[in-house]
Amino acid sequence: MNAPFPTAGLWMLATLGLLIVGTGLPVWALLIGSASLFAAAGVASGAMDLGVLSAISGRTLGLLEHDLLQALPLYVFIGVLLQRLTVADTLFSGFARLLGRTGAGTSLAAMGVGALIAPMNGSVASSSALLARLVTPRLGRLDNAAATALVSVSATIGVVVPPSLVLILLGDAMLRAHTEASNLSSYVLGSQRIINTQDVFHAAMLPAATVLVLWLIVAWWQGRRFTAQMQSKPLSGMQWAQSATLVVATLLLLTGVFLGKVYAVEAAATGGVVLVIATLASRALNHTQWRSVLTDTLSLSGALLALLVGATTFSLVFRLWGTDHWIADVVLGSSLPHLLTAALVLLLVALCAWVLDAFEMIFVIIPIVAPPLIALLGDAQQTAVLLLLVLQLSFLIPPMGYAVMMARARSTQINASIWLTLRALLPYLAVQSVVTVLVFIGPWTVHQLDAAVAPASQNAPVSNTEVEQLMRDMADQPTEPPPKP
Repeated sequence: MNAPFPTAGLWMLATLGLLIVGTGLPVWALLIGSASLFAAAGVASGAMDLGVLSAISGRTLGLLEHDLLQALPLYVFIGVLLQRLTVADTLFSGFARLLGRTGAGTSLAAMGVGALIAPMNGSVASSSALLARLVTPRLGRLDNAAATALVSVSATIGVVVPPSLVLILLGDAMLRAHTEASNLSSYVLGSQRIINTQDVFHAAMLPAATVLVLWLIVAWWQGRRFTAQMQSKPLSGMQWAQSATLVVATLLLLTGVFLGKVYAVEAAATGGVVLVIATLASRALNHTQWRSVLTDTLSLSGALLALLVGATTFSLVFRLWGTDHWIADVVLGSSLPHLLTAALVLLLVALCAWVLDAFEMIFVIIPIVAPPLIALLGDAQQTAVLLLLVLQLSFLIPPMGYAVMMARARSTQINASIWLTLRALLPYLAVQSVVTVLVFIGPWTVHQLDAAVAPASQNAPVSNTEVEQLMRDMADQPTEPPPKP
């Protein structure tokens, strides 16, 4: 399809950005509104066929039937429920007492709870709310800037540690992006098959573990300077048993998902059921509180699904203008070295992530930049991990970084200045930057835990017709090859 105005999609993005900054309206509404405006302009100018826009209904229906997205409300439910239970409090106190002799028990406990809870909590905002409630009152003399930094970095652990909701959604987006990249003239699929969510989990594990270990060292180094951290109250035998059970059950579920024995949706459902049973057995919530949990779950799930529908509509109109092909041609036709061009694309992603949250990035920006980035780097798993690390890095840069904004908004203390917060975050940012550079220059870092390679018959590139069908008909299962023309 030869679009007469291929740069129109850039004006769509600019219009969307201005509306987000200037109106304060929900992003999903602005996505649909800007897409509708430019679709009407496309039909009026003859650049689009009105009949093609009917694909929106099919894409939306297919989106809502997507099995993988069943995990979305489940993760939201777990996050909302955890904020109202004392399970995380007990776990935090247990970690703090176990690690008390290190001189930074509270700081390490915060990071430990973040590592254990964040993959199940669904979002950076939910993790920030939970950790701010748990950590801030217990940090004693740890200064406000260091406390904000600790909550911020702990809340972003779920961005890179599988099987978090962010990784699930990014894995699905990368499957589609890799399919599109395989049809770009400058990309050779070779023996690599189209990646799936499990491949993204495996690729992210080693870099995520490296970041987490180095962050724990930074948290210990910062926390030991403040010896007067508040001591946790002794735990009863029942509380120790609850903490141990939660840790073991969580690790078993995460291991099962990582090994492919349990699907992420099944893990989320199992975790939700276990939490519900434990809550009912302990009578931790009354009828009013349960009603609040379900209301908040429906509200947040609806907002995320509305965002996804809005992004799907926006993406279709964006592609009908041909801007995705134009961007790919510009990026792949650059006279700069491939690695330098890829670094510039990642810098653009970082700038976008500085003002958008993870879901807005995955639904709107990643589908645009991922295909040419895969073609530049020649490795879809490396691309996926780099995108995750860049998102996490941007969320931690004040004043606009999403995790920092959430931590400051949820803090029960007087917020430190931006410069003091940035200084407290610098060691964490340095760690993140080093790991990102290592992954960028060393693709081997994401292939240490690769699953068995699929048979060669599954590795054949997909035709252009099949890619267009995949984009227009989202009712197709993402794990199956697109239908033959």
